[in-house]
Formats: sequence, structure tokens, C-alpha cells
Amino acid sequence: MTTDAFTRVPVREQAPEVRAHNFEEVCLGYNFEEATAEASRCLGCKNPKCVGGCPVGIDIPGFIGKLKTGDVAEAYDVISQYSALPAVCGRVCPQESQCEKYCIRGIKGDAVSIGKLERFTADWARENGIRPQAAKEKNGKRVAIIGSGPAGLTCAGDLAKAGCDVTIYEALHEAGGVLVYGIPEFRLPKERVVKPEVENVKGLGVRILTDYIVGKSITVDELMEEEGYDAIFIGSGAGLPRFMGIPGENANGVFSANEYLTRSNLMKAFDSSYDTPIHAGTKVAVVGGGNVAMDAARTALRLGAEVHIVYRRSEEELPARVEEVHHAKEEGIIFNLLCNPTEIHVDENGWVKGMTCVRMELGEPDASGRRSPVVIPGSEFEIDVDTVIMALGTSPNPLISSTTKGLDVNRRRCIVADETTGATTKPGVFAGGDAVTGAATVILAMGAGKAAAKGILEYLGI
Repeated sequence: MTTDAFTRVPVREQAPEVRAHNFEEVCLGYNFEEATAEASRCLGCKNPKCVGGCPVGIDIPGFIGKLKTGDVAEAYDVISQYSALPAVCGRVCPQESQCEKYCIRGIKGDAVSIGKLERFTADWARENGIRPQAAKEKNGKRVAIIGSGPAGLTCAGDLAKAGCDVTIYEALHEAGGVLVYGIPEFRLPKERVVKPEVENVKGLGVRILTDYIVGKSITVDELMEEEGYDAIFIGSGAGLPRFMGIPGENANGVFSANEYLTRSNLMKAFDSSYDTPIHAGTKVAVVGGGNVAMDAARTALRLGAEVHIVYRRSEEELPARVEEVHHAKEEGIIFNLLCNPTEIHVDENGWVKGMTCVRMELGEPDASGRRSPVVIPGSEFEIDVDTVIMALGTSPNPLISSTTKGLDVNRRRCIVADETTGATTKPGVFAGGDAVTGAATVILAMGAGKAAAKGILEYLGI
């Protein structure tokens, strides 16, 4: 296959008019010929800027160099030294703002498609029965991990590779955290991608206990004092949804994106063979502009609704990945930008029957550097909807922090932890991911889990 050094090999996708009506994966990924052709574009820099842009520090030129020669097994061996979830990361990480952003090839032409190459490598390894190698010797230390999301799985994997005896405590009935409940099937297949990656972590010797709510079934203090764990990592995520506090927000037909996606993803409400109820709606407004908003909107579309994204800033300020916005537009999602809801209207039976919004304009930058939206007086208008999904972010559930002595939280109820080591204010207890930062990306949670694993090993003297 011939390739232009300055242009990335295109990735095959389902056609928009087809995928808008199914939950099968949108992106089809590279085949072997495409992957090796794309890998050939990598310059193999001696000072690779891309590695610095990766939160888990994957040796990117190392694994791509193996792909150039067609040695996919060796490429996977390189990646698996750094990442417990490469098939996941290759699909959902915002590479365009991380590793690929710093690709030297991208200065003159397209950056190397690092994410798609990682995905191909991990998928090939899975399909050919290649798995990460477990530690040959145990070190005698026991560590408990709270939460089996990307932070917990990453921390557990690194500790197990170092010889620790690791047990994960998961509140839900299925391991994976946000990977199973928060990201739709069409972006991240559960049976084909997530479960095998979880099994790879278990294959390292990690034990996973589901239906175990730490703070209720057992406390952090009990894990340390009665169960005898030498250290604990809290990677419980941020599952508490935020709302606007506007009139009508308690009506039937108003959902948090968290609930809506959990019903569809984890409880399989999108599959007609399951009995899980979900209110699909015929005209749906999704309030918010992040990846979760795009996921909720694209899910509602596939369930048969006309869908509007309602976001108070302009398209340039949308926090969602460019790829997700592009896919949403292709599929027919309607974007109502620079507008904000002020009231949800309710019918005599308590159900949503419409929504009042105001138009906005961008004023001066706020504390984050983004221009603050300002209401345009007299600009109220109505949107005819019967379902509203609030995708305004999430915060950590206070259950663990409120039942753990000596564990400090900040004003946002996030656990206070050292950014470098993950150490909290309670000796022997570490934390990372969304439980510390609030809702963020999968790869940032993985980076925090990796940093905490290193901090725990140092704490244990290993």
C-alpha cells in the first residue's frame, strides 16, 4: 500500500445514514496493511514530543517502530508495559490534544494517527490470544483498590506487575466503571473490547469483587484495620450528577446524562431483548457540550428521537472532542449554540412539554480562559421537547469521604491527594482519577492511577 508521508491513512467508518440507526461501532479501525502504512509515516524522533503528551508515558516511537516492520506482537509488548487498557485508549482518548498534538510529522502535514495504531495493535493482540505477562514473584504486600474504572484498573495492573496481591472492590455488578456505564456501545464495545481488557488485568493476578459498596458494605478503615491491607487506592470516580436548579427540572422526562447512559450502556436498554425501561422521547434536548453530552445525544438519536444539543457557548468552546462533534453533526444532531435553558415546562401529568431558553453572547474570559457567556436581554425562545438530558458534569459521591476518618476533601467534595504520588491526608490511603479531579477523561484517570501505583510502591518500600 503506497502512502503520502504528509497525509494520514484514512480510517474506515460506518456511513452516517446507517450508523444513526444502530449501536454498532462507528469507527472500523485499520487493517494490517493500513496500520503498517500509517506507521511508516512516523519519523522515530530521538526526542519524541508525543511521549510527553501521553498521560501514561507510552513509548510511542517504540511500539510504532515495531509496527513498521510488521511485528505486531512486539508492538503490543511495548504498549502493555505502560498501559492496561490500550484497546480502550485507542478508541476514546483525545489524542488530538495529547500525543498527536506534539507529533513532529504534524508540523508539515497530518500528525501520525497514534490512537488508531494503538487500537489496531491491541485489537490484533486480543484476536491472536496475546496477553500481558504476570509478575513471576510476589512481594508479600496487599493493596485494596476501590473502583474498577480506568484509574483503578491501571493502578491495580501496575501493582500486580510489581508483585503485589491486589483486590478491587467494585460497587456495581460489572467491572469497568465509566467504561461500561458511561460510554456508548457505538464508541466502545463492551463484550468485544472492555471485558477482554478487564480480563487481562485479572490475568495479572488481580481479584475483582463486585456488588461491594465501600463506605456501606465495608469502610476504608475496616479494610485497613480488619482486613489487613497495607495500602488502599480510591478510584471511585465521580458519579454524582449536577443540575441547573431551574424551574421544572424535577419533571418526568428530565434525566441526568449519567442515568440515561447507565440505563442504555450497562443495563442494555438499547437492546430490545432486554427488559430495562428507558424513556426514549421523540424530541430530546441535551444540555451541555462535552463528550458525555455527545454520547447522550447520539444515544437518544439511535433510540429514534430528534435531538438538540443546547450549549451556552459557541462551537469553538465546545469541550467535546472534535471527532465526536463531527460524528454527531453527520448523524443529524441539531446544535443550538449560544443559548441556555431557563425553565422546563411541565404538562398536567408532570411530564416535560417544552423548554424556554435565552440566547447568549460571549463576553470577557472567565477564570479558565474561556470567554464567559452573557445573556442577551429579551432573547427568550421556546424549544418543543418532551425529554431533557442534563449533561453538566459530575462530582464525587461523598459516601467514602464521609465514612473515612482523616480523609480530607475540598470544597467540591473531591478527595485531596498529591498530584505526583496520589497520597491523601490519611496515611496509607491514596486516590486518583475523577474522585480527585472531578469528571475528566479516561486517559487522565489512567495517568493518575499509574502515578498512585508508583506512590504506593514507594510507600511500601518496594
